[in-house]
Amino acid sequence: MSSSLNFILDQVSKEKNIPKEILIEAIESAMVTASKKKLGAAREIEASFDEESGEIELFEFVEVVEEVENSYYQISLHEALEIDPEAEIGDSLGLKLETDDFGRIAAQTAKQVIMQKIREAERESIYEEYHEKVGEIVSGSVQRVERGNLIVNLGTTEAILPRSETIPRENFRQGERIRAYLLKVEITVKGPKIVLSRTHPGFLIRLFEVEVPEIFEGVIKVMGATREPGIRSKIAVSTNDHDVDPVGACVGVRGSRVQNVVQELKGEKIDIIRWNPDPVRYVCNAISPAEINKIILDEDKHMMEIVVLDEQLSLAIGRRGLNVRLAAKLTGWKLDVKSASRVASDFDQLFSPLADLEGFNNTAMELLYDNGFRKIEDIAGSSAAELGDIIGTEGVDPVELIERAVTVYHAVKEAAENPPPDQDTGSDPEPGEESPTPEAAVDNLEGADAFPVEANDDQVEEGIEAEGEQPAVETEAVEDLDLEKETATPAEPGE
Repeated sequence: MSSSLNFILDQVSKEKNIPKEILIEAIESAMVTASKKKLGAAREIEASFDEESGEIELFEFVEVVEEVENSYYQISLHEALEIDPEAEIGDSLGLKLETDDFGRIAAQTAKQVIMQKIREAERESIYEEYHEKVGEIVSGSVQRVERGNLIVNLGTTEAILPRSETIPRENFRQGERIRAYLLKVEITVKGPKIVLSRTHPGFLIRLFEVEVPEIFEGVIKVMGATREPGIRSKIAVSTNDHDVDPVGACVGVRGSRVQNVVQELKGEKIDIIRWNPDPVRYVCNAISPAEINKIILDEDKHMMEIVVLDEQLSLAIGRRGLNVRLAAKLTGWKLDVKSASRVASDFDQLFSPLADLEGFNNTAMELLYDNGFRKIEDIAGSSAAELGDIIGTEGVDPVELIERAVTVYHAVKEAAENPPPDQDTGSDPEPGEESPTPEAAVDNLEGADAFPVEANDDQVEEGIEAEGEQPAVETEAVEDLDLEKETATPAEPGE
């Protein structure tokens, strides 16, 4: 009997992956429950498992008293001395109970308690095992499909791969092997719920750890990753070892390493980016394969305005804005991509009404533009001290610049609020008749009053046009950047 019980405990412990101590505790608890069901819930009973003999012993504890008032809970000193010669009044004496006569009901109760304890222990064991694996790749076989979600057999338990966490257009057959990222483990009434994902950026990172030994060993570090599952992803890598090329190591010989990852992700294009502590250089690398002409940095808004040549615009933005969107997620900066011609047009539209001011040269204009001045009301609403700090006081007079900006703003505002009758009714002007222009309004409104609080941005932008042609604005970089841009798979133009 003893060897049989020990053997059963050992077998259950191995099959269910439950520590033997927990099984013993479950049996002891079951025996106590069964004995109290037969003898009474108020009885003080304890169980003990002797591993050497393999027996479960039950003891009922009673108090040693001079005169017994309740035989269930007390024992006389005379009887106690027969059991334990050292017994004294007030001691708690354990009396061994016979388990053979518990009966069928008590045995059934013990069995139910043991099974319940084993299930609880099994659930706890599964939770602890897989909770430690969150963030890692696990593999299993597709068991079945429930409500569009895949049920994956991991060996010791089942996991769920929600349809929302699968790569678009990928399908799996029953029994097919599958790898996925262990997203989370939740405790539910039915036990641990293990949720997998194949769309999480962590899945991409873990796949590279498997394929690139330098990442697994810590020589190369993954600094970030972002994905558009099944379409395109970007991953940033760096290293402190000057003898190691992090991008080349991840690509592998003839692209062997990155291609293994691409195949696992069902053809997803992967851009491998060299990480840089300088946010400007990092963004330049992340926007690859497009070449950047100029970056205007706004640290307060955590934003960068990226200027590229016209022919590079579609490449920088990508199909449906995918490239710039992934670059923004990867770097953590808000990115606004504009073409050089668009910037030059905005530049002209903003500064042409002010260009004839003495000392207001291209350098001052560029300084204002690079510091976030995009509309005439930005200049009109600023202070002379603020403008002086940006463009200095040796050129144009900041006070005069503000006064002119206020004049222009009011002219444009009035022209927008009082359109010509033809424009108001929607009819075309009579032949030979010309509509008044905002420039004419500016000439007639010299010395306008103070700058108002509110402004209609669209009216302001549409109302201001340059008088005559101004020299073309150069879109030179704010600083000379020795840009390093490397990608694993250069995107096709327009993607």
